[in-house]
Amino acid sequence: MAGIPIKIRGLEKRFAANRVLRGVDLDIPAGKVTVLMGANGAGKSTLVKIICGLYAADAGQVELNGKPFAPTTPSEALQAGIVTVHQNINDGVVPDLDVASNLMLDWLANPKSAPVLNPRKIRRSAEEIAAKLGLNFDMNMMVSDLTLADRQLVAIARAMAHAPKLMILDEPTSSLSASEAERLFALVDKLREGGVAILYISHRMSDIRRVADRIVSMRDGTIVGQYETEPLDYEGAVNDMLGHTMTDVNIAVQAPGEKVLELENLQLKPESKPINLTAHRNEVIAITGLVGVGKTQLTEVLFGQLAPAGGTVTLKGKSYTPQSARDAINQGVFLCAKDRGTNGVVQDFDINRNITLPFLSSLSTLGFVRRRSEYRITNEAISKLGIVCQSANDDIGTLSGGNQQKVMVGRWLSHPSDVLILDEPFQGVDIAARRDIGAKLRETAKDRATIVLVAELDEALEIADRILVMAEFTIVGEHKNENVDVDLILEQVSGAAAPQDLQEQKEGAAR
Repeated sequence: MAGIPIKIRGLEKRFAANRVLRGVDLDIPAGKVTVLMGANGAGKSTLVKIICGLYAADAGQVELNGKPFAPTTPSEALQAGIVTVHQNINDGVVPDLDVASNLMLDWLANPKSAPVLNPRKIRRSAEEIAAKLGLNFDMNMMVSDLTLADRQLVAIARAMAHAPKLMILDEPTSSLSASEAERLFALVDKLREGGVAILYISHRMSDIRRVADRIVSMRDGTIVGQYETEPLDYEGAVNDMLGHTMTDVNIAVQAPGEKVLELENLQLKPESKPINLTAHRNEVIAITGLVGVGKTQLTEVLFGQLAPAGGTVTLKGKSYTPQSARDAINQGVFLCAKDRGTNGVVQDFDINRNITLPFLSSLSTLGFVRRRSEYRITNEAISKLGIVCQSANDDIGTLSGGNQQKVMVGRWLSHPSDVLILDEPFQGVDIAARRDIGAKLRETAKDRATIVLVAELDEALEIADRILVMAEFTIVGEHKNENVDVDLILEQVSGAAAPQDLQEQKEGAAR
């Protein structure tokens, strides 16, 4: 394979009055990684869905190897060698099937496959696919029993079974640890060396610096910048994407208010070291660390979904042992969970009901929802967070990923809380949306304690008054967000530095 297998010219797409694509011209060359950057709502997802057969273009043309290409179904695109790994992991796997069946799913669904299935042959072929990625899964294991990161790897491995001409990766590392991401990058390197054209959609600068041969910036449905000359102009690409210069975020660390939440010798696992943590009103705490170090388990304990292995939790001076998520909410502890597609968004509901769902009892009289109050709350959230939509009645599925994430954050900001926990609130959103969400969280933090769990250090630096580092299910570092020793944090995140005495760190941070 050589040259430019994918050429896009004058592509147009409209949804009702919304002109989503406005004459897109784009070449995707073989043997290179083309990173596509764009703010949420720029048209990236629509462009990808046209290429992979989910949408039909209103005008313009896509060429594949010099011939017009207009697939009418994803299966047709797949057969032509267009393979897409979507950001929503559940679009790439079937949780109720085992790993082997998932890896061979497209072969099993092909009418041309052998009429008599050979389970031994299917398993052997699945093991060969997994071996290419260095995966060591039990082929009989149900995908529903895998972690989110492992499901992502299964989806990518499934895509690799097709010897693709074009591989589209949409935020593929959003649920991967650093080591898992590096395995993905190694695979991308192999694909590139093999002459595959790769379209890589990401907002993570660490990803982009690692894989990009060229960067294409998209804004308002059109291509506004292309960067192919080494060294790549990352700042220019971001500025093109946003339409203005992106300035650094300057955090003015706030003085903490009264104690709200105290964790004393809390153990997430019987063998893990204890966690001691105090959260105050008027402060934003960021907890950072690699995938799988216990951040999500901590949120589950605080939200009544998991019993701790030991220790105590105190809320406003009283013992806090929530028995369920509803119990936690009733006591003033809210959680904006990670993976909005599985744990947050209700696809059958509109924006209004997605925002107000946990609080309908407080918005009801004699079993009837007070619709005026409900819409007032929703419209305030839309306005304050800058959610791009036509009205509160829009289906949640019509929004871009970043705007869906704003809806999820808006849900938990719509009512007062004592503790607001957000698990990866910036997952899959662009830099501009991340800054919007972060600014609103800090602006509203006065009357509560806010705990944000993030995998990316730059996200922690942009939002926190205090940064905690987690590793091996405990806290191994604590840093006031002023003149931060980034190298030390990175060492603590990776486990390269021995955990320091936290009291010494606190005293150092106070100086």
